[in-house]
Amino acid sequence: MNIQEVFASQYAAGFAMLKNAVSACHDELWNSARDKNRFWRIAYHALFYTDLYLSADEKHFIPWTHHHENYQILGDKTPWPPHHAVKIGEPYTQNEVLEYCARLQNTLAERINALDFERPSGFCWLPFNKLELQMYNIRHLQHHAGQLIDRLRERQGSGIGWIGKGVV
Repeated sequence: MNIQEVFASQYAAGFAMLKNAVSACHDELWNSARDKNRFWRIAYHALFYTDLYLSADEKHFIPWTHHHENYQILGDKTPWPPHHAVKIGEPYTQNEVLEYCARLQNTLAERINALDFERPSGFCWLPFNKLELQMYNIRHLQHHAGQLIDRLRERQGSGIGWIGKGVV
């Protein structure tokens, strides 16, 4: 197994866990006013940044066709100066988030194989190479999948099983 296959497998496992969490989320938890960062926003944030960091660089990134400005940002202000307020309208539906996840899963192998792991990350705020970027990206995806899984366990009394290796 080469490094591209290893990364593809671990991304696929992360996508599967996030997909399972999104699929298991009840309607009342999906957009609960109790949460500053709604379930759907965390799921979308995780997918958006996974998509971004699988791109060659910021300049060549093409957002998902259903992307709305600033929907990827968690919190209520942009994290970069001058820290504008983030306006969020209608939430994405579960089906829309699952569609985005499927799109990323379907293009994963091709995108991983196109990476040159020795090159810089392509993102000025992440000063390391593409190899480390992929580890960072998988950790980020799994971090947010874990948040959502814990929310499901705490609020719905349901959990999501661990997936150690994905199928690409």
